[in-house]
Amino acid sequence: MSPSAADELRRARRPFVRVTVISAERPTSAKPGDTAVVLADGTIVGFVGGACAETSVRAQALRSLETGESVVLRITPDAEPSGDDRPGHVTVANPCLSGGTLEVFVEPELPPVLVHVFGDAPIARALVEVGQAAGWDMRPVTDPSAAVPPDATAVVVASHGRHEEEVLGAALSAGVPYVGLVASRRRGAAVATALRAGDALRTPAGFDIGARSPGEVALSILAEIVSVRPRAVRPEQPGVPAGAEIATDPVCGMAVAAVASSVHVDHDGVTYWFCGEGCRAAFVDAPDRYGGSAPADR
Repeated sequence: MSPSAADELRRARRPFVRVTVISAERPTSAKPGDTAVVLADGTIVGFVGGACAETSVRAQALRSLETGESVVLRITPDAEPSGDDRPGHVTVANPCLSGGTLEVFVEPELPPVLVHVFGDAPIARALVEVGQAAGWDMRPVTDPSAAVPPDATAVVVASHGRHEEEVLGAALSAGVPYVGLVASRRRGAAVATALRAGDALRTPAGFDIGARSPGEVALSILAEIVSVRPRAVRPEQPGVPAGAEIATDPVCGMAVAAVASSVHVDHDGVTYWFCGEGCRAAFVDAPDRYGGSAPADR
């Protein structure tokens, strides 16, 4: 994938995983330096090995999207690979490899934290400035009817009482992980009661750090958001499968991501997932041998 295509994914806030081959033992079709991008639906753009290697890469890439953690993935044809208890390393057995062992670096790239800030008070402006300095996607708005982005991590209202309940109610209904109101304890409690929000509304927003200036209050709010933000992709993000399941290839026993981009066949009301076309063909020819019922449709 070209740098411009990756930039387009970032602008669209579409999570993806960058995969780079760091070592390859012969015989392998991949070479060190080969790269690919795995999209959130399991689509692979680029080259990091043949179809069977791609199966292992896809499964691990989708796991990394869920955890947000980078790993070094070692793919070996050994039936029982030696254990690897090093932090950040994963070893998988891939019996379908033609030979050789691959090591790839799997690096998820998640959209930056997105914060919807309603209001034009000094604290609202400071919050935007400090958040941008942290590399976050800060969205200042003054229109109470502005939609809350579906993947917002936080909504903070600092509007001196203007349209508070309207904006906060929309954020709470959307299930935003962090919803905060900048207000006194007394007024904040009254708003929470009116909205029947309970603990879902954080008010006064931010940790109690003895903040005095707008910048210090903004810092306390950002710290509280960090403490509660999701550490991985939210399942309800547009285009992101809700926790891709891992299936087992009934022919070779490999772990396969159960997503549309993986090889699969529907047989007798059940979907079977495969590492590649070879295992799929073997199953279709004799499904009863692999747990299905004969005959199967091609």
